[in-house]
Formats: sequence, structure tokens, C-alpha cells
Amino acid sequence: MIIKNVSLETVCGITSQVPETDKPEIAFAGKSNVGKSSLINGLMNRKALARTSSSPGKTQTINFYNINDQMYLVDLPGYGYAKVSRAEQEKWGKMIERYLHGSKQLKAVFLLIDIRHDPSANDRMMYDWINHQGFQPIIIATKLDKIKRSQLQKQIKLIRTGLKVPEQVPVLPYSALTKQGREEIWDYMEQFINEE
Repeated sequence: MIIKNVSLETVCGITSQVPETDKPEIAFAGKSNVGKSSLINGLMNRKALARTSSSPGKTQTINFYNINDQMYLVDLPGYGYAKVSRAEQEKWGKMIERYLHGSKQLKAVFLLIDIRHDPSANDRMMYDWINHQGFQPIIIATKLDKIKRSQLQKQIKLIRTGLKVPEQVPVLPYSALTKQGREEIWDYMEQFINEE
């Protein structure tokens, strides 16, 4: 997709109503330090649209990015590492659940997993939970530049096995540094948008 304009249109907090949009939505979920903001910036060819941070857990809202007035990229709060209370994390969980249940335009959910590590208990829980909400998450394996090329297939297999990802579901490696994987991710996003 050629990106002509992008804007952060809606920021939805714990108490806000999830907006009813009229365009297809693609959501991104992942652990707090998995590189979600870097991925979103990379996908949109912007340096600092989504705020990246050295302290994980900065995204505490659901952020709706309008792309070309054609679609919304929806950034869900990171889970796991954020230094917030359990009560706060549960509120975020309810907020995400409200969104996954309530959005009439949500077409797909991408789940980001750090390619260097086995999926954590939090990752497995999130994967199962998204499935349970009626979506088959597509996996993006981030931080590709942090492993040797020879390790790639082994690490992808660990993610597949750890999450019990069905064979037909893609695991897409991505590097925020080199943007490798960007086109593949867009190809999948456009399939969902074009189904409209």
C-alpha cells in the first residue's frame, strides 16, 4: 500500500466507548517490549507516529490510526511487562475484550512475538484468548535482526509449537531495523481489507 496520509484519529481509554468506524480495522497485540510501536512506525513509514519507549508498557490506550481514509490500524495496549498494578492490567484486559467483542469492522488480529524467545505464558494466554474471541491471530515474529539467519527456521518452529499455531497460519518474521517482512505483513493486511 502506498501511504499518502496517516493520522492518529481516536485514543480510547479505559472508560471510553470504543468508536464505531466505517472502515476495516486491523488490530495489533503484543507484550509490552516486543517492538509494537516500532513495527507500526515501520509499516506506516513514519519515524515517530507510535511512541516508542525504553520503558515498556507506554501504550495504555487503544489507538486508532487512520490510513489513507481506507482502513484503521488499531494498536492495543501491551501486556505483560508493564509496571502497573494487577487491577490496572485487568482493566486493560476488559478494555481489549470490549474492543474485540464490540468492533463490527475488525477483520484480523496480528499478535507480535519476540523471535528470540519461546512464547511466554502471557503470549500463550493472549493467543488462546484472541482465538476464543473468534479470531485466528496471525503471528509476527519481531526482532529478526537480533538472531542469526541460520536460527530463523528453528525459532519460527519454537513459536509455532509453543503457541500451537495451525500449519496454514503464517508466522511472519519482521525486523524494525531493516524493515524486512514489511511487504509480507502489508500483503496480508491488504487481503483482509480487500475482502470488503
